[in-house]
Amino acid sequence: MKVSKLNDKRRQFLKYVALSPLGVLGVSHPSLANSISMQAVPKGTTILFQGDSITDAGRDRSRYYANNTGGMGNGYVYQIVAEILAHHPVDQIKCYNRGISGNKVHQLAARWEDDCLQIQPQVLSILIGVNDFWHTLRSDYGGTPETFNSDLRALLKRTQDEIPDIKIIFGEPFAVTGGTAITSAWTDGFPPYQRMVKEIATDFNASFVPYQQVFDEALEQAPVSHWCPDGVHPSIAGAFLMKEAWLEAFNKL
Repeated sequence: MKVSKLNDKRRQFLKYVALSPLGVLGVSHPSLANSISMQAVPKGTTILFQGDSITDAGRDRSRYYANNTGGMGNGYVYQIVAEILAHHPVDQIKCYNRGISGNKVHQLAARWEDDCLQIQPQVLSILIGVNDFWHTLRSDYGGTPETFNSDLRALLKRTQDEIPDIKIIFGEPFAVTGGTAITSAWTDGFPPYQRMVKEIATDFNASFVPYQQVFDEALEQAPVSHWCPDGVHPSIAGAFLMKEAWLEAFNKL
């Protein structure tokens, strides 16, 4: 499906949500046709979600086994996994959430053996990069875009060397305009990280999720407070948009 068609579909959905008294309960709307049920998922597939607080979303880290409700957090991962398991009840699909709040790429690398390689996922979803920039503003972290780029490429090469057939979904790190945590420093400082993620996704033959575009378009229908109040951590509605965009990327694998 061409990008322009995907954008048109997302705009139609947002308009529908804004105008319909039933909101997202109108499940017959055509924008919801791009369901995980449209994608053939091999039996026994293991899907791993990795990232920072957006992926973590308050998960109970003691509930680390597959498909555990408390272990999925309350964000976009929970919504994705709910849809996967509902549409594939007998396919023995295993989903894990290993996002950890505050993580940067080098912290993913430090725990990668336990939190990725031992799990041996067939599908790896990564959303990382916000803290690699944000922590240069609010702490003494001295990372640069170049550090981010080299660290992330090294992590992916290590992963593909260990799991050659792995499929990767890359989420674009995002900053939603008007959020309480978003200052003018983000305007020039953050886009290089976003560009690098898109380039890395291309170089590693990964599916790319354009989350920045998703939220930019959402602001045409409702204010940032509805979708992502601080500009970094999505609301329930924002997590739903992330879920829909992730499924589009998943269907391209």
